[in-house]
Amino acid sequence: MPIRIILNLFTLYSLFLFSFCLEAEPWGKDADLARTKPAPLQEQPYYCTTPLMGSLAESLIGFHQTIITPIDGPRSNYLPSSSQYTLDAMRKYGFFVGFSMGCDRLMRENDDPWIYPKVTDRQGYLLKYNPVP
Repeated sequence: MPIRIILNLFTLYSLFLFSFCLEAEPWGKDADLARTKPAPLQEQPYYCTTPLMGSLAESLIGFHQTIITPIDGPRSNYLPSSSQYTLDAMRKYGFFVGFSMGCDRLMRENDDPWIYPKVTDRQGYLLKYNPVP
């Protein structure tokens, strides 16, 4: 019984802390991006500023990018890819905010029409341009 209470308190505390990390604007507020040209890529920090979770997440994303993607092939409709977007967001905003931005990006990974800027990659595929803000 006490373990269940501790787990419930830990869950509530985690949700409470996580709610402070979400500072993204609501959906639909970025409609002005539809008329802008893609900005040049900005230089990001070399590593995530959140020590423990950031280094673990960076190593998992690195494993995905170097081992899984070459075997399975690239599947992202975005530039940069969703894994690189998550990595860049974690390096810029820290682990929790970057991870939530990456999850949001993965939920939007589909073939729906895109009204924002598009770019063509080296193979000639049309990609949705969406860098880390």
